[in-house]
Amino acid sequence: MAIHPINCNGLGRRDFLQTGFGALGGLAMTDLLALRARAAQARGKASPDQVNCILVWLDGGPSHYETFDPKPDAPQDIRGEFKSIPTCVPGVRFSEVVPKLAQSFDKFTVVRSICHKDPNHGGGNHYLMTGAPTPVPVGCGAFVSFHPSFGSMVSHERGVRGGLPAYMSLPSVSRSGGPNFLGAQHAPFVIGGDPNSKSFRVRDVAIPQDISEGRALSRNELRASLDRMRRITDTAADDPTTGFDQFYRQGMELVTSPTAQAAFDLSREPEHVRKMYGENDFGQRLLLARRLAEVGVSFTVAYWGGWDDHRGIFKAFKHEGKAAKLDQGLSGLITDLDQRGMLESTLVVCLGEFGRTPKVNKDAGRDHWPGAMSVLMAGAGIPGGQIVGATDPKGYYAAENIYSPEDFAVSLYTKLGIDPHQVLHTSTGRPVQLVNGGKPIKELFA
Repeated sequence: MAIHPINCNGLGRRDFLQTGFGALGGLAMTDLLALRARAAQARGKASPDQVNCILVWLDGGPSHYETFDPKPDAPQDIRGEFKSIPTCVPGVRFSEVVPKLAQSFDKFTVVRSICHKDPNHGGGNHYLMTGAPTPVPVGCGAFVSFHPSFGSMVSHERGVRGGLPAYMSLPSVSRSGGPNFLGAQHAPFVIGGDPNSKSFRVRDVAIPQDISEGRALSRNELRASLDRMRRITDTAADDPTTGFDQFYRQGMELVTSPTAQAAFDLSREPEHVRKMYGENDFGQRLLLARRLAEVGVSFTVAYWGGWDDHRGIFKAFKHEGKAAKLDQGLSGLITDLDQRGMLESTLVVCLGEFGRTPKVNKDAGRDHWPGAMSVLMAGAGIPGGQIVGATDPKGYYAAENIYSPEDFAVSLYTKLGIDPHQVLHTSTGRPVQLVNGGKPIKELFA
């Protein structure tokens, strides 16, 4: 089994390794889950198994300094070029390049104290997309799958609802977003293209013109004519042929579903809503993700690469508009969910694989730094206007209420009504603990 490394710019061949990983043991469904479900139902709010997730993945490792954890009192070579600004919560400051998020901070929490020790994209991505470290070191940008991703596990637990897959990814799959031993049917449906384009058309939810509806309902005809199902093959599935059949059956349901057809039609959105998200590829993907959550897609990843800012970070963030796109799109998503009454039933998470180095390098950039990172979390009962944990005065390391990726994974699964400590089994019967250790981030359940 080979691992195919790529460079920090994401160049190279994707290779998802199909290897089980985990440890013996495990606990029953936590009391926290049961108590939260009963409390939510008593309040007339969404129970955990009714909560859908939109995970915004900033591939490359976004800087905590230039977003949610500025250090205005640090030396110039640490604090960088940007000033800090007050948020709508007294005493809390963000970077000046995210003003809309600063003003909507009362709707979300920022965790400033998640950290780990893997400085490589491949390992860090795997850790934060699965809750499991890689069992062996991997290259800087390797695409590896030693453990089921969050989305695949949600798909495994919930299955297809209303003819729609449980797990989708826009516009590509993240490095470690695959199902591993769970099987190909739990890989994400990948929706490519730019939703901001007038010519945007989702190929996987449209019946080809040369196929009648009756023919499209035939598995064999669909296989012969539809070559566009961009799914991850899983050679470690119990029966790869069966797995293949299963996601083609899902594909047939998708292309013949009026609900799916409507969900992907962004022209149905009022113009002011589309503008609120930003009239660009990222903003419109977040709008599409909201529409998918609205019709019952359990887990959607909005993937955005290009956050590996080894050089020219201040130019990229401000002058090239990267921070402005993030600011408008993410604040638009959270505000829109809140206005629609969907925030209680939608978990929004925004993160990358690590933060960036404290000192600005000679190329006006910041390098890989797993010692500190900021994670935005909103919805699903998470309090708004809350900062969890802290880094030291110069932002080197998480220093207060320190949490691990395992803690993050336990919290995410608990919010979605999934037992994080359950034991799964590979195709060979080997037991694999979903999350090895970890505890809920208590501030998210206040």
